[in-house]
Amino acid sequence: MKHVSRVMMFAMAVAATGPALAQAGDATKGKAVFARCAVCHSVDPGVKKLGPSLSGVFGRTSGTVPGFTYSPAMQKANIRWDAKSLDGFLAKPSAAVPGSRMVFAGLPNPADRANLLAYLAGATKK
Repeated sequence: MKHVSRVMMFAMAVAATGPALAQAGDATKGKAVFARCAVCHSVDPGVKKLGPSLSGVFGRTSGTVPGFTYSPAMQKANIRWDAKSLDGFLAKPSAAVPGSRMVFAGLPNPADRANLLAYLAGATKK
């Protein structure tokens, strides 16, 4: 029972500090998490795969990488990508942008998302 209480307390703390947790992630661990994303995305500028390059993703508006064909849903989403919006999207992309072509189920673990965001923050600067 103590374990359940600790897990619940951790979950509540994570929910209350989502953006702060994203900034507190471990970029080294995030690089390992990114391996799941690297099948479809690159962090290198101009490199298109099944998904657009994530170079410069922070501060960019959804559906705006030149030369990449986005779903109408992603084009219309008008999301300004920052730690909070990316965290929500990465948790469950199909719920964040219904109709998106992104088939990735998401990262339910908040620590994985925080680590991934820390990695992307360093690896995708313009």
